[in-house]
Order: sequence, then structure tokens, then C-alpha cells
Amino acid sequence: MEISDKKENIPSELGTEPIGKLLLKYAVPAIIAMTASSLYNIVDSIFIGQGVGPYAISGLAITFPLMNLSAAFGAMVGVGGSTILSIYLGQKKYNLAKKVLTNVVGLNVVLGILFMLLSLIFLNPILYFFGASETTISYAREYMQIILIGNVITHLYLGLNSLVRASGHPKKAMVATFLTVILNTALDPLFIFTFDMGISGAAWATVISQFISLIWVLRIFSNKNEVVRFDGKYISFDKKIIRRSLSIGLSPFLMNFAACFVVIIINQSLKEHGGDLAIGAYGIVNRVVFLIIMVVMGLNQGMQPIAGYNFGGGDMTRVKHVLRLTIYAATIITTCGFLVGELLPTFVVSAFTTDNELIRLASQGLRITVLVFPIVGFQMVVSNFFQCIGMAGKAIFFSLSRQVLFLIPGLIIFPTFFGTTGVWMSMPISDAIASIVAAIMLWDFIRKTR
Repeated sequence: MEISDKKENIPSELGTEPIGKLLLKYAVPAIIAMTASSLYNIVDSIFIGQGVGPYAISGLAITFPLMNLSAAFGAMVGVGGSTILSIYLGQKKYNLAKKVLTNVVGLNVVLGILFMLLSLIFLNPILYFFGASETTISYAREYMQIILIGNVITHLYLGLNSLVRASGHPKKAMVATFLTVILNTALDPLFIFTFDMGISGAAWATVISQFISLIWVLRIFSNKNEVVRFDGKYISFDKKIIRRSLSIGLSPFLMNFAACFVVIIINQSLKEHGGDLAIGAYGIVNRVVFLIIMVVMGLNQGMQPIAGYNFGGGDMTRVKHVLRLTIYAATIITTCGFLVGELLPTFVVSAFTTDNELIRLASQGLRITVLVFPIVGFQMVVSNFFQCIGMAGKAIFFSLSRQVLFLIPGLIIFPTFFGTTGVWMSMPISDAIASIVAAIMLWDFIRKTR
């Protein structure tokens, strides 16, 4: 068994330090990083809306399903690999942890290239299927062509950043994300306004900023003093690690895949009942809601190494403790999102556009979407918890239940009677049902592990 000379690089603190202190140490950097990551998506939308126009925002919204699908493959590898890594570190299997690193890199490269090629070949039919019109197709195509060219970079950056956090370096993972945000925010106005590149400027800003952050992350794993690092002895695919990583990562993959399918239905329904501007309104609401969701996801990422390490070490008391604290924090976060969405919707939406009709549509949609947000944080944490401890079956069920079992039927039924309002109504209703199911399954898990 290979152990680094520097004991501080072995995250044994995950099994010994107080849970509250650990959650703060790991979650705060992850929350900051995820918030920053969401902010740079918002910055993209703001610059595109203000610099290109309201229909460019609609074109950007059309690309969400394809970007979600790309993220689904990246998350399957990154989240699955980081969960396995945490468990191996908890079991003191450091050589296997190094194998996880090389396998995550290899899988991301292979899947990233395949996804890029297939998407570029069929890009126009895909975008029309996702709800594009003759007015918005040019914006969507121009943006996605560039994003897809950098698809391998995106996959590697996201996947390896998850491993940085799981290997005991939450602050370094945060720095990598901050670097991406700062660069993207600086390059957006330069490319869009100064160089007059339009929506393609925003796409290039995203790809270039992620590439530079990827270089930073690769340097971290090239450090010989790290327990988890690149090692020539482990540059090969390991069937067991791949199979286990993909099994655990199947949950976020299905969640993102379902999100892709859901956005397609939403776009098509909004196009039918409200037109291109209604799709643009959803694009704005999606960005705002995503910011709140990303904060909870950052909290979940902070929980992941703590829960995974202690579950691997067999300490269920600490596992339940971190779960309880994470649920409390997530509930506070989503309740704040609820208050902002209900009390200040017009103020928030106005940052994206000066078009009065688009502001009206997005404000109405935001108010309805966040109606049950106070309980959404609980549902997200429970879903992520089962993924953190390697219970792939339960995690997959949670991933599918909210979007496939509850949301899609609502999107089919409610718009028939209530038009665009019915589309917005479907979201809080599915959130409420999914939260009830999460409570039942968590109660069953706690009862069985007493």
C-alpha cells in the first residue's frame, strides 16, 4: 500500500474532526464555487440579452437540453468517480484512488469526443426538435457549435474538479471554479461588445475560461506530494472501477438526461402556447432558479466526501449527523430563494433584458416556479445522500421520480387547460410530490440503520 510522505495530504480528518466543522470546511468552498459557476452562466445570459437582444436569450434557452445532455455524461463520470474516490480513501486504498483518477480522465475524453461528433453532425435537426424557430435557430446554432468544439475540455474540467474536492482539497476546487468565472466575466464583454462577436463571443469566453482552469486542475494532480496524483503505473482502464463509477454516476446522468427531456417538452409547450418570448422567459427563470439549486448542490458536494468516507469506514453515526446538518442548511437556502422569487421577481428579471413583455412573462413564471422551494432543499439532499454512500438504486429512483414520474405528466396535462401558466404550475407540483416520496424513503433508511 502506497502512502504519501506528507500525512496532511491524506484526508483522515473526515473520520475524526467534528461534523459541523468539516461540513463548513468542505461545503463553504463548494457553495462559493457552485454559486460562482452559476453566476457565470447568468453573466452569459445578461450580456447576451443586453448586447444581442431578447431573441438571442430565446436561442440560448433552446440550447439548454443539449447542454444538459452533455453535462449528464460529464456528471456520470465525475460524480461516480469522486464517490468511489472518497470511499477508497476512507478504506485507505490509496493505489485504487490513483486508478480512479486515470479512469475518470480516460472516460471523459472518450465520451466527450463521441458526444461532440454526434451532436455537430445532427445539430440543426436537434435544435429544431428542442423548440427552435426560424427566428432563434441561428442564435442557438452559432452558440452550440463553439460549445461543442470545447466539449472535451468541459467534461475534463468538471470531472477533475469533483475529484480535487473529494481528495481533500475543497479550497483548490473553489479556486479553479473562481478562475473560470473571473475569466468568463472578463472575456464576455470583450468578445461581445469590443470585438462585436455576438453570441459566439459568449461561447468562446466559456470554452477559453474552462480550458485555463483545466490546466490549473491538471497541475494539482501532477504534484508528487499528493496521495491522489497521476502515476504512470495506473494509466489503464480498470473494468471494475469503470463499472462501479458508471453505476453510481448513473443517478446524476439520468437526472440530467431527464432534465434534457423535460426542457424539450417545456420549450415545445411554451412555443405552442406563448411563442419565442415565452421560451426566453423560461431561459431567464431557469438561470435564476439554477443559481439557488447550485448553492444546494455545493452544499451536497461538501457533504459527499464526509458521508462517503465515514460510510466506507463504517461509522453510521457520523454519516447520519452530516445528513441532518446538510438538510437544515439546504432548507434555509431554498427558503431564501423562495422569498426572493416571490417578493422581488421583476427586479431580478430586469437584469437580463429591457423588453417589457419578456420581463412580465419571466416575473410571472418565477413566482410560480418557486412556490414550494422551502421543501426542495430537503428533497435534493436526500437524493444526493444515497448517491454519496453508493446506494445507486435509491439514487436512480430519486433522479427519475421528480422529473419523469411527476413533472412530465404535469407538463402534458396542465398546459392543455391553463396554457403557459400550466407549464409553470407543473414544476412546484412535481417538487412537492417528490419531497413527500423523499421523506418516506429517508424514514425507511433511518429505521433500518438504527
